[in-house]
This record gives sequence, C-alpha cells and structure tokens, in this order.
Amino acid sequence: MKYQIPGIQPGSVLEEMGVEPGDFVVAIDGSTVIDALDIEFFQADTELTVTIEKQNGEIWELDIEKDPEESLGIVERDAGQIRRCTNQCVFCFIDQMPPGMRDTLYVKDDDERMSFLYGNYITLTNLSPEEKERIVRYHIMPINISVHTTEPELRCRMLHNRFAGNIIEELQFFKDHDIAMNAQIVLCPGWNDGVHLKKTLTDLAAFYPQLGTVSVVPIGLTKYRQGLQDIAAVDRDKAKETIAIISDIQRKMLEKHQTHFVYPADEFFLKAGDAIPEAAYYESFNQLENGVGMLAAFKQEAEDTINALCAEKPTAETVHIGIVTAHLAAPMLRDISAAITKVWPNVTFSVFDIENRFFGEAITVSGLITGQDMLEQKPDSAACDRYFVPENAVKFQTHLFLDDVTTEDLEAKWHSPVEIVPTDGQIFVKRCLNLPTEVSDNGPGYEPEK
Repeated sequence: MKYQIPGIQPGSVLEEMGVEPGDFVVAIDGSTVIDALDIEFFQADTELTVTIEKQNGEIWELDIEKDPEESLGIVERDAGQIRRCTNQCVFCFIDQMPPGMRDTLYVKDDDERMSFLYGNYITLTNLSPEEKERIVRYHIMPINISVHTTEPELRCRMLHNRFAGNIIEELQFFKDHDIAMNAQIVLCPGWNDGVHLKKTLTDLAAFYPQLGTVSVVPIGLTKYRQGLQDIAAVDRDKAKETIAIISDIQRKMLEKHQTHFVYPADEFFLKAGDAIPEAAYYESFNQLENGVGMLAAFKQEAEDTINALCAEKPTAETVHIGIVTAHLAAPMLRDISAAITKVWPNVTFSVFDIENRFFGEAITVSGLITGQDMLEQKPDSAACDRYFVPENAVKFQTHLFLDDVTTEDLEAKWHSPVEIVPTDGQIFVKRCLNLPTEVSDNGPGYEPEK
C-alpha cells in the first residue's frame, strides 16, 4: 500500500527535494504509509528516511533532517479521500444548504484523520475496531467527538443511526487508553435540552480529565428546511435555561477539579441578553473553533494590543475603515472601534451589520455571511477608505465567499481596497493602524500601504 500526495506546501522539505503532487509516499523509516494519519505520526522525528515513488515509477530514498515541529509539507486537498458521514443527523447544517453551491460545500465528513489534522468533530459511528486500535497505537490526540447526548435511544434518533447508542462505551475505551478528548453538543430544543442536557453533562464529567472540555452550541437553522424535521430555534428563555444548567455543572467541576469543563457558545449569552464572560472564564480556549470564547478572546487581544501601543503611540494615518461583519460580532466590533478612535481620533469606523439573507436571518455568525449579502446591504452612500471582511467567511487561501462572490467583486462595487482580516484582535488593531502583522493562515502577512 502507498499514499498518493494530494498537495505540497510551497517551501517545504519535500518540495525542495523535488517531490510533487501525485507522487506516492511508500514508507517512512521502513513503516508503510497508507494515509495522512500515518504521515502525521511518522513525520515527528527529526531524522527520517522517506521512500517516494514518482509518478513514472521511479523510487527515491530521501534522507531528511528537520526540526521536530516541522512537517514534511504534505497538504490534504482532495475531499474524495475523506471518509463520509453515514448518519442523518436532525441538526445537520449541510442538509439545510441551498442547491447550486460548489460541490465541496456538500461534503459531510466523519473522519478521525480530519479530527487530528484539522480539529473536525466526529461521531465515532463509522470508526472500525482497527482504526480505534491505530489511534491508541499512535497516541495522536486529542480526538474531537460529537456526542450530543449520552442517552442511547435518544442519540440513535438524533443521528438516525441505530448503531449510535454506544457512546459511553466508546468514551470509556479512549479514557482507558489515556487518549485526550474534547466533546461537543449541538443543542436542539425539544430533543437533547433540559433534563437530557443535564444528564449528558453529568455523564461526560465522569470522563475528566481525559475528556478535557465540552462545548454546547445552539442548532443553526437556515431557511432551507423543507422536508426536514421540525425543530425550534434557541430563544431567550431556552438560552437562559441552558446557561443555568451549564453553570451548575461548572460549579461542581470547579469545586472538584478547578476547571469549568463545559462552555456555552457565545450565541447563548447574546440570545439570553447576558454579557460575554471575560477571557479568564474560558481558561485555555480549547473550544475556540466551535464559537466558544471567540468574542472574549478577540476582545482581550484587541484591548491588550491597544494598551501596549498606547505606550509607543505610533502615528496613524487619517483613515475611515468599514468593518463588514455579522450580527453576532457587530456590538463588540463597535466597542473596539470606539476604543481605537479614542486613542487615535483620526482613525474612524463604520460597522456594517450584515443580515444573513442567503441562509436566513437566524444565522448570525460571521463565517456564514456571503458576498452577495454584503453587496446588497452595504449602502453605496457609506463610502470608506478601506474595508475589512472576516477571514472565516472566505474559502481557505482564496478570496472566495460561500456564494462564489470574491473580494475583488466587492472592491469593484465599493471602489476601495477590501482586506481579509483574521479573527485575531491583535492583528485587527494593527491593521487599523496600518502596522505590520504576522503571517495569517489565509495568506501572507500584512505589510502597511506605502
């Protein structure tokens, strides 16, 4: 068996040695390589012998010396290699997407390799005994698990999978083998809320510390739910009830283990009308990618950066910046913008709170706003010198929004530069002041305009 390389990172070890996409990795240090999980495990050493089979059949033996944290540079690109989800979850967001979007957006993955490599959450329902043993053997972790409920019958109904009810046994297996885990619960009113949520969180607490954190996120409901299960949205009362249940578990875990353990997504606080907790509440921010603590982290980073720059007081050019965002982040961005203007009065802002008409107004996160909604809702009369759009709303390493509108399309309509800005408070503040920033995942670092 051998592993075909989907892509090569520019400037990486393998690229410098002449390895190309389409070549095969046959073995590393004599161990057979079959997929990205093998690559992740074997590439950790500093001295490697990598056996490559070129596309013409030629065999190369490459002796490589590298830093421990340096990867070989193999990039996963082909969705066809991803193990697909076999469940039919009642809350599945992909089932609620309109037709006609690019094919990769409809891929439902449930692949443990994507969990290790990219932090994706998996249900464990299609994980074979051999794959479980390989996880234990390689000890690659954490594994991120979509639990949703620990009640067997309820989990089978929610996932529409009669084999989904053994989640407690699955968690116990990984705990017994000391595999670190994180868990998520998509809260669906009338399904796994209330007493069901309390039972699930109580059950999950027994797997601490191997199960390090749990996030609770509200179901996302689009306007494309024809023919799907009728589920209510999380409203103010449900948000308050959920926070109260989580707070009770947190209190017990703080007393016993000095950790909050379980965290509600930012949306719960906003729906409940409560203030977002301070950064310390989220401890290590282990559930950041699930929308848990994102606002608090951004706010803390921005405030720390403003305070640090106050001592230096760099000169900022006169500029009016348009911040394009979704409803969830708009209030915080207004506050941070005002704080910047207070220190640098010549840097002013307009925050454009974009309603999600593409998926429906119930969707309020910035990662799901589309280019067309931005084009239609940003008033032509509200001209700005520069515009910021959120990085999580565009396809990785592109300028492409979910609806295939590009940032260049926005620039053509708005007649000003459009910059893709990461969800990072420090980078946001420095971009506002036209200061250099570090490299972003979506592209090269930022250099100030001359």
